[in-house]
Amino acid sequence: MLIVKVKICGITNYEDASAAVDMGADLLGFNFYSGSPRFVSTDKAVEIIGRLPGFVDIAGVFVNSSFKQIKNMISACQLNWVQLHGDETPRFCQSLRWLNVKTIKAIRVRDENDINKAEDYFTDAILLDAFNPDKYGGTGVTFDWNIVGHIGKRIFLAGGINPDNAVDAVNLGVYGIDVCSGVEAEPGRKNHKKMKKLFENIQHLRG
Repeated sequence: MLIVKVKICGITNYEDASAAVDMGADLLGFNFYSGSPRFVSTDKAVEIIGRLPGFVDIAGVFVNSSFKQIKNMISACQLNWVQLHGDETPRFCQSLRWLNVKTIKAIRVRDENDINKAEDYFTDAILLDAFNPDKYGGTGVTFDWNIVGHIGKRIFLAGGINPDNAVDAVNLGVYGIDVCSGVEAEPGRKNHKKMKKLFENIQHLRG
């Protein structure tokens, strides 16, 4: 039986966060990139996170933020994971290893050459997402999962994962799936029926 982590990303309110936890989410993602329609302020994130059970991992999503900004957010929001979704260099990612947090580097995939870039990053996990020249994630589209292949790292698969294709995503043997727009009613607000359906569909595959 596969053991896969499920990360529900783009959380902006407590109702969605609580529902995701109740349904079985392992990680919740809060987007601190101001250019995202799923952006959440520090104060709002702190309010939501403070009401959640301690066993749920919290990931902060950053796009080209400074070391100081990330460090401050880790402290303010009690982050367990930092997800770097911009143009961060391998060296910058490695600098965060001194902080008491796990790191994810997102790579926007067009072809196998992009996937090969994963080997350059010494992070706790790699997130593979669909490429869009105008968006840092949250595209709602998939890329060709057949090219994922074997990477000697923990892989989160993202990009257009929804209740209908979640089983296929999990069956790739990845470390985790990152779900956002595929269970939304609108950007930043989840559709609880879709979210419930997704967890029901993959329940038999989770350890």
